[in-house]
Amino acid sequence: MGKQSAAILLCLTSVMLLCAAPAIAEVTEIEIRDRRLLAGGISFGDAGPYERISGRLHYAVDPLDPANARIADLEFAPRDADGRVSFAGDFILIKPRRLELGNGRLIYGVNNRGNLVLLRMLNDAPWTNDPSTASDLGNGFLLDRGYSLLWSAWNWDVASGGGRLQIDLPVATDGGRPITGQVAAEMTTDRPTDILPVAWGNSIGYAPADPDTAAARLTVREAPLDRRRGVPRDRWRFVTDTDPDAPVRVVLDGGFRPGSIYELVYRAKDPRIVGLGLAGLRDALSFFRFARADTRGRPNPLANANGEPTVKGALIYGFSQSARVIQHMLMEGLHVDERGRAVFDAALVHGPGAGKGAFNHRFAQTTRHPSHHEDHLYPVDVFPFTTVRDIDSLTGENGSLLDRANALAAVPLLFYISTATEYWTRAASLLHTDVSAARDVAPSPRTRLYAVSGAQHGVGVAARRGIFESCPNPLDYRPVLRALLVALDQWATDARPPPASVYPTIAAGSLGTVVAYRAALPAIPGLRKPDSNLRPSRLNLGARFASEGIVDIVPPQPGPRFATLVPQPDPDGLDRGGIRLPAVAVPLGTYFGWNLRRAEYGAAERLGRWQGSFIPFPLTRAERVASGDPRLSIAERYSSEDDFAHGTAQAAVELVRDRLLLASDVPAIVEQARRAFRQITDGALAGCGFLENL
Repeated sequence: MGKQSAAILLCLTSVMLLCAAPAIAEVTEIEIRDRRLLAGGISFGDAGPYERISGRLHYAVDPLDPANARIADLEFAPRDADGRVSFAGDFILIKPRRLELGNGRLIYGVNNRGNLVLLRMLNDAPWTNDPSTASDLGNGFLLDRGYSLLWSAWNWDVASGGGRLQIDLPVATDGGRPITGQVAAEMTTDRPTDILPVAWGNSIGYAPADPDTAAARLTVREAPLDRRRGVPRDRWRFVTDTDPDAPVRVVLDGGFRPGSIYELVYRAKDPRIVGLGLAGLRDALSFFRFARADTRGRPNPLANANGEPTVKGALIYGFSQSARVIQHMLMEGLHVDERGRAVFDAALVHGPGAGKGAFNHRFAQTTRHPSHHEDHLYPVDVFPFTTVRDIDSLTGENGSLLDRANALAAVPLLFYISTATEYWTRAASLLHTDVSAARDVAPSPRTRLYAVSGAQHGVGVAARRGIFESCPNPLDYRPVLRALLVALDQWATDARPPPASVYPTIAAGSLGTVVAYRAALPAIPGLRKPDSNLRPSRLNLGARFASEGIVDIVPPQPGPRFATLVPQPDPDGLDRGGIRLPAVAVPLGTYFGWNLRRAEYGAAERLGRWQGSFIPFPLTRAERVASGDPRLSIAERYSSEDDFAHGTAQAAVELVRDRLLLASDVPAIVEQARRAFRQITDGALAGCGFLENL
């Protein structure tokens, strides 16, 4: 072959390669700002030492690509020279220093309001947004098993500070002209104060278009559906702050009353394109899972020396708000990248209740979600709820959460984990009943549902009641999360069938109304029973919400409420129908997923957003009879600490058999049970001091 022919062939080959290459790159640049050995280079299991890499990811999405068609206001985003929409956000990657020693799987931990929760929930680690030391990594569970761990920023409204992950999302404009719109912001407080942020949860909120306008209005009511009473405009004002990233706040002369719901309706400016945060999450996973390098040639840290990606499979974990992010991505089909690839194979969806989120509409407030008392008028708990098609007989709507995922042929394996609290304050029964609560709805074949009996939303308590009537709930259910992560990974990686779903049902009589719950609950002395749980409303948000993501009715009009149910109690008051941890199967008291507010903090009929409670059994028969407590005493149940510990171990072994606990967690569970026995039987039960060392 002559030189001219070779040159022609080389040219043709280059053209073919260019034509075969992707037209765009979702992550255009990985900007590494820090790279170091993790925890001083100590080894984890067979994976050896890990390294920690952090910095910024620079994104560019194609506003015309069908994968981005669901992103509200994307057509109003500024575009770069290539016609794409660019933005950037923080990331943290923890990976084996030698990738070949890892297990080849990536776990993405969706952050919660900028905070890292994955290590806290799976590794029993302390709260930190800067995992660097050995103690920051808890028991090392995920690293010992060889996983790479990834976090990236997604929600623009996170206040800076505390190491929280930050992302810069573009502002929507109308041809360069500012966009304004009405915003409703609920504010509550547990203690008297003169000043409140317009948004809670480390959120900065939207700036008012005109802080001094007389058109803004503040109202107050005592319960979500009560009549609003106006607060005179001359009694309140916005706090002016020269820092654009400072939370928007309001001052009220005479102060805000604890427990009351204050609602501020005002015209805001400069809506961020909030749904791009979900696209950024998607594209971060896509880059680390599939890419060889960014567009500048900087290698993917999870690629090997030959530039080949090493991730064989990807899982995603979310807790509470971040679990609702996963729900919302699935509903919108935003788990599939611009090249049609599902960016994760399986999801551990922990504590979402029935919710999605305010994650993809104009002036969306990402921190909001309905609870028993507050934030009812935000589009979070919206139909459909189940993973198989169902119908809302009232509105005629029909569908499933996974409709778009099914249409894209990209349905991940799903584990839903609910605690008792989610049934009381987050409408979790809608995950597996119809919206009238008349019948059970089984999950899809690629979904499993697990309810943890008696558990509260989060893990970790202080030894005090705080604003609540009962002592906090000390149940630590994180061992169940570890076992379920292993089972989910085995399902995704090896096609090993997972444990059967475990949750309360209407058919079994373990799921029912609050009225039935109150009737069945034992008459524990001094215990005030809740009279309702969260029943979200069907909201009228205006004609443009479904098609354009614009809320025209502010605040939205509440319509008929969805019917929701709660786990029913056994004679000890313990939830039936879920996974019973050894502490519940062999109990020292009654664990509740709810806790009522104390009257002095206002809203005394309402439940805490995330709080459960615990009431120990009487110590002796004589104490039980004297107090009128119908529950057997500890002395009547167990002959000794050893007898109690033996029962605990037996219950743990049964859960190991069912793959709902790991054998490696059993010794710690038994030891913790022994400490609890001594703490309760040796301590005074008048306060909550017996919780101190549990």
